[in-house]
Order: sequence, then structure tokens, then C-alpha cells
Amino acid sequence: MSEPSFEENLHKLEEILQELEHGNLPLETALAKFEAGMQLIRRCNQQLDAVDRRVEILLRDADGKLTPQPFIPPGDGNDGQA
Repeated sequence: MSEPSFEENLHKLEEILQELEHGNLPLETALAKFEAGMQLIRRCNQQLDAVDRRVEILLRDADGKLTPQPFIPPGDGNDGQA
């Protein structure tokens, strides 16, 4: 079975957060939810780190140096026209 995507993990984390924010869970249940949330945070951080490494590899120039590149989202309308 494949690992859940970043978006799936984030969605699960948001659900746990909503449950904890309501504050009407028994202590043991709240603690279990908190632990599950912390595991999801670790997984999300690992996934973000992996993406960061991939982006860094893609931005290396021919000499292997990391050259900063501005991020311009596609379709941002910044084509030189006002």
C-alpha cells in the first residue's frame, strides 16, 4: 500500500485539529488524537523536505551550483502588461 499524499496527510491533520479544538473528547482519546497528529506533522515535514531536495536538484546549474531562481507561478498575468 502506498504512503498517503501530502494533501491526504494534511487533511487528516486538519480533521484531528478540529476534533481537539472542540474540547469535548475524553482525555485518553484527546491524547491519542494528539499523538496521531504529531505523527502526521512528522510525515508532512518529511514529504516537504523531499520536495525541497528535488527542487534544489532541479535548480542546480551546469556547474552543480545552486542558483536562486525567482518563482513565477504559471498564469500569474505578469507578462509585462499593466
